[in-house]
Amino acid sequence: MAGIFKAYDIRGTVPEQLDANLAEHIGNAFASFLGAERLVVGRDMRTHSPDIQAGVIRGIQRAGCDVIDIGLASTPMAYYAIGSLECDGGLNVTASHNPPQYNGFKLCREKAIPLSEVTGIADIEKLVESGQWTDAEKKGGLSQESVLDRYVEHVLGFVSDLEPMKVVIDTANGMGGLAVPRIAEKLKLDVVPLYFDLDGRFPNHEANPIQEENLVELKKQVRATGAALGVSFDGDADRVGFVDENGETVPCDLVTALIAKERLKSAPGAAVVYDLRSSWAVPEAIKEAGGRPVRDRVGHSFMKATLRKENGISGGELSGHYYFREHFFADSAAIAMVTVLGLISSSGKTLSELVQPLRRYHATGEINFEVEDKAGMMKSLAERYHDGEVDHLDGVTVQYADWWFNVRPSNTEPLLRLNLEARDADTLAKKRDELVGLIGRTV
Repeated sequence: MAGIFKAYDIRGTVPEQLDANLAEHIGNAFASFLGAERLVVGRDMRTHSPDIQAGVIRGIQRAGCDVIDIGLASTPMAYYAIGSLECDGGLNVTASHNPPQYNGFKLCREKAIPLSEVTGIADIEKLVESGQWTDAEKKGGLSQESVLDRYVEHVLGFVSDLEPMKVVIDTANGMGGLAVPRIAEKLKLDVVPLYFDLDGRFPNHEANPIQEENLVELKKQVRATGAALGVSFDGDADRVGFVDENGETVPCDLVTALIAKERLKSAPGAAVVYDLRSSWAVPEAIKEAGGRPVRDRVGHSFMKATLRKENGISGGELSGHYYFREHFFADSAAIAMVTVLGLISSSGKTLSELVQPLRRYHATGEINFEVEDKAGMMKSLAERYHDGEVDHLDGVTVQYADWWFNVRPSNTEPLLRLNLEARDADTLAKKRDELVGLIGRTV
């Protein structure tokens, strides 16, 4: 299947790797794997998403399974529909932040529980590769249902008594442009809008908020308009990045800590899940706010499973995914946005003032390497730094008293990724150069 079945989703170029016919077979295999009687199907704004969605719906119906078509939907909207409607699961047709020629599927079982490679995607791939189809005697039905208004109200339930403020919001021509303007209007925000039009060609910039080059205009507008903050959504609106009132990027792991602080007000003692690339400041802040920090491996399917298991109040990743108990333990960029707005409003502080106490350490950010023998390199690093505290939760992590690093293989690209943090800038520079020299060529 040309490698379109990934660790967390199904994704490939259209029509070379994915077309309506293959989508039909994937839909059929998805319904068959779940033994489903009723599935939700949504789609993003990509030019080929209507055709891909039509194909997957045909395949689901062919298996005798009914379909609830929710039409245009961000991925968090699809999660909301799957979690709140009577169904056995569902999917959203999307390729997230990938370029316009890509499309794919994010899949869930009931209650918006995600499917990953180990919990269903590999099984669906086998069914498709086998050439087998499930042909039910009676074809499944099709109904349409809009969840937009209910999703907007659902998001608004995460904030109250918001003070008026100016916000620059960039939805990058992605699916955030559907619900975010309505949410902002209901909150009476003074919005400076950037690229709210839904356009699957992404004519202005890549819809990826963790790449600094995609934040240039957002930062410029925050500074020019005197806004309280800037907010940047990815293509399917499940990830979000923040810029403070000075036009400075706020690291996503520190946002995890800010959100935890706000959420723990109503759930003292609750678990908060954070990914192992996060700063030492994150578990420290969670404890300070009366929460229980739970360290987890990278990836939305792992984070959601752990958050559900722990009945945690929230969670976050360095990539800008933020998870919420009342959102079926799933991620929503819009809920993250209103939670941060609520914290600014209730505290009477600026975003930079809220973040400053968390900027305790010095970090490299994620550095990528092209490495042929990824497993061999990680083993070599574990041996080289055996005198530190070594664990293999995700790749290899080594911790010392004054610095730590994690090296892990990408789940989506042929890369090794390094994250390193230290208590002072000199140690950071020294250890960064040391590890770059050992690992090899950066990309």
